[in-house]
Amino acid sequence: MTRNLVGLVSLLLLSGTAAVAADWPAFKNLDTDGSGRISRVEWEKNVGKLKLDWAPNFAAMDEDSNNGVDEDEWAAAEKLTVSYSARCREATASWCKDAK
Repeated sequence: MTRNLVGLVSLLLLSGTAAVAADWPAFKNLDTDGSGRISRVEWEKNVGKLKLDWAPNFAAMDEDSNNGVDEDEWAAAEKLTVSYSARCREATASWCKDAK
């Protein structure tokens, strides 16, 4: 789990762009079969439709490595994204393209 979280944070930091929290899609929009989890197939089919500056890494979101992202894992990824966006807006360093 920690390895995946580090991977997601690394992806965010290396992306050079901040995701806009308002554009974070609802879980149900990607869970197209209503199974209660986003499968890798659903993710790959719909990731291009997302209105995010960056697309999170599926493996990093899938904390339990069961090839699906449940609502708790999705919420954790969203929380991290919102936090990253806020920190980016506050940044004075060059790690964020929107830095002051």
